Amino acid sequence: MDAAGQHPFAVAAAHPDRVAAIMADGGPALTYGELADAVRRLAQVLFDHGLRPGDHLAVLLENRPEFFTTIWAGLSSGLYVTPVNWHLTADEAAFIATDCGAKALVSSTTLGDLATDTAAQCDDLAVALAVGGDAAEQTVDGFAGFVSFEHALATVRPPSERADGDRFDECAGQWMFYSSGTTGRPKGILPGPVGAELGRPQPFCAMLTHLFGMSGASRYLSPAPLYHAAPAGWTSGAQCLGATVVVMEAFDPEGLLAAVETHRITHLQVVPTHLVRLLKLPEDVRNRYDTSSLQVVVHAAAPCPVEVKRAVMEWLGPVVYEYYAGSEGNGFCVIGPDEWLEHPGSVGRSLQGPVHVTNAEGDEVPAGTDGQIWFESTRRWEYHGDPVKTASAWDTERGWSTLGDVGHVDDEGYVYLTDRVSNMIISGGVNIYPREIEDLLIAHPAVLDVAVVGTPDAEMGEQVTAFVQPDPATTGSTTGIEALPDELIAYCRDHLAHFKCPREVRLLDDLPRLPTGKLLKRLLQ
Repeated sequence: MDAAGQHPFAVAAAHPDRVAAIMADGGPALTYGELADAVRRLAQVLFDHGLRPGDHLAVLLENRPEFFTTIWAGLSSGLYVTPVNWHLTADEAAFIATDCGAKALVSSTTLGDLATDTAAQCDDLAVALAVGGDAAEQTVDGFAGFVSFEHALATVRPPSERADGDRFDECAGQWMFYSSGTTGRPKGILPGPVGAELGRPQPFCAMLTHLFGMSGASRYLSPAPLYHAAPAGWTSGAQCLGATVVVMEAFDPEGLLAAVETHRITHLQVVPTHLVRLLKLPEDVRNRYDTSSLQVVVHAAAPCPVEVKRAVMEWLGPVVYEYYAGSEGNGFCVIGPDEWLEHPGSVGRSLQGPVHVTNAEGDEVPAGTDGQIWFESTRRWEYHGDPVKTASAWDTERGWSTLGDVGHVDDEGYVYLTDRVSNMIISGGVNIYPREIEDLLIAHPAVLDVAVVGTPDAEMGEQVTAFVQPDPATTGSTTGIEALPDELIAYCRDHLAHFKCPREVRLLDDLPRLPTGKLLKRLLQ
């Protein structure tokens, strides 16, 4: 662990010129000294507008350095910090900002109407700040009710010049993440209390250090939107340790490889969709870039097809790690490359307590038998304002909680995921899990992306339907794109039991995925 400690303030005191964050495609670097100064100034701005420990800060920002200034201002002054997905509509974004009780909103001028319309629907805001304004002007043209972020930081009297009682309290805040909303409206995950001393050792930082070898010398690349729990948590965790965080504005497979080479990236976190897109690059493009600096490539957020992961390891070497967890923090499984080669398809063993698997009646099933996965954990949590959803995630008598996944545990304690309970297709009374079909189809050379869902069927109740985004580089068919649906159905029938195979394949230009890689199956259904 870096000797500077576990907070950017401590890193700034020891290494003020070290780079805390930089965009992958260039632009000025943000040093730890600059970050610490900006964080203290913004925390003071929020304090001056009445925010106190326990209040809520909503962050509606793209991938940009100001994201880190904003989240650390909240996390260093005892606030609950909620990143908001800027790909949402204004109504959806305003729902999250209002639901969490935000008293402050930080957004940007480049988000335009999304920012202004979101703020207009939030009645309890004490202050709204817009990044991208003029440091010399307090207000921002076209942003009624917003204050210039730059002006606010440039003109605030810093805490070092203030007396006690007139400056913000340095104490630890907490994230309050919202679910992705893939199966319905996002729900806030209520965190623990705020107010702890800054810089205290954190279990998450210990994980980054001991499991993945991260330190102040590391260079971490984040290709995903920072509003998502994993990128937000990992980038801020890296900054606690004094590492340099490199951020892509948006994921691009060749751009990711270029960033690895240019910035000599040591640690990278991706989702399986990213790995698929990387593997779909022509081999000569993949081999054009130097990836030898990579020490750890971590993937999570969704199950990864076995053949995809095997191909990535053949390409990049034994540097690929995987973990299985949720924003709820109720469980954590991890598996390294050597372990995975001995247990292909596993997401690892639990580090936080026993894992249980139950049938529909709630009874535990033998090792190797699929059922709903439950974690035995001391951490208590709930979904904000949704007692029904909270109750469905808890077995209160046994003290277990679930993320809603189906899978099994083998005799050695390795966890294998089959699918999510909500994705299961029931056709003619038979349970069918889409993931098995999706893992097969994504390996077809003509398929760039795929989602399998149940669609209504008068006779069977539901039928298996595959939505496919063809790879523009190849149709995989000698007879053209028109024949691809029949070809893919036949391909499935060559490899799977016929009752699992799609009865229909629909071709789409794009599938409705969030930039985090999460698939919005409800939109297809």
